[in-house]
Amino acid sequence: MTETTAPRQRFAIVDIARGVAIIAMMAYHLCWDLSYFRFIAADVGYDPQWVMIARTILAVFMFLVGIGLVLGHGNGIRWRSFWRRWVFVVLGALAITVATYIAFPQTFVYFGVLHAIALFSLLGLAFVRTPLWLPIVVAVAVIALPFFYSDPLFNEKALSWIGLWQEPPPTNDLVMVFPWFGVVLLGIIATRRVRASGWSARLATIAPKGRLPRLLAFLGRWSLLIYLVHQPLLLGLIYPAASVMQPQVALRDNDFLRTCQSTCEAGGTSPAMCVTYCQCGLQGVDTNNLWNAITTGMVTAEEQALLDAQNRQCSAVIYPELNAPQ
Repeated sequence: MTETTAPRQRFAIVDIARGVAIIAMMAYHLCWDLSYFRFIAADVGYDPQWVMIARTILAVFMFLVGIGLVLGHGNGIRWRSFWRRWVFVVLGALAITVATYIAFPQTFVYFGVLHAIALFSLLGLAFVRTPLWLPIVVAVAVIALPFFYSDPLFNEKALSWIGLWQEPPPTNDLVMVFPWFGVVLLGIIATRRVRASGWSARLATIAPKGRLPRLLAFLGRWSLLIYLVHQPLLLGLIYPAASVMQPQVALRDNDFLRTCQSTCEAGGTSPAMCVTYCQCGLQGVDTNNLWNAITTGMVTAEEQALLDAQNRQCSAVIYPELNAPQ
């Protein structure tokens, strides 16, 4: 492939779509951070509805990568522009790996969104001008293969980025070749079909007016830079707030009281008396430093004695007759 000086084709609606996607990504990461520091009870990393939201946002991003490859290089590879952007993406990916390794050494990001964009951009270039049947066949294969084949070999971190593992590796973000490169190919296929059908000229004339479309288009044009800086900014605000407010303590206490209340009422005690009993129990757990025993279920003989004494004490609060002399 040779260098071309052909201008890049740009669509306002694509920039707007990127803007919407980067806002959705920032919102998701904000919720993930709030969940991690226990400001909210939802487990954003594992709850099925949140996983579906994350995958939807990722699918949009990968589809837009395919669109961008065709719009930028469909008339000929603009190598200088490609390599300049590609190096920027790679450096951003390396920065994320280093930063997450420092912050989360057990679950650091070794092949996340930017790592995938760097690799998929290189692979995708091979399909921007080939016969259209080729990316269609490869896309179907890449998306379908994980449903039919997996191997424990790919459980290893060194190969897990391929995506054919049987157990997901511990990492805060992993964008595997299978199936996500297939989504990039879908973006390439769709954009090539649009360009071949003559819709390009019509789409190019769509330029929504107003502040919101202009803002979204601006965010879309700078989506890569925004992706790099938004998470450090969010963490820079949330981490100090968590250190001061300690939301994990309040959430832990609420979980204890809710579970205790439910168990107490199930035993036939009135709700009002259960509130008193559980407040007493919470105070006892804090005073005797029994949180590890409560949360892990690993109770020493000494801790069991404290729990039994605490139970008797709190029971006597709601049933004073238990303290009456025999």
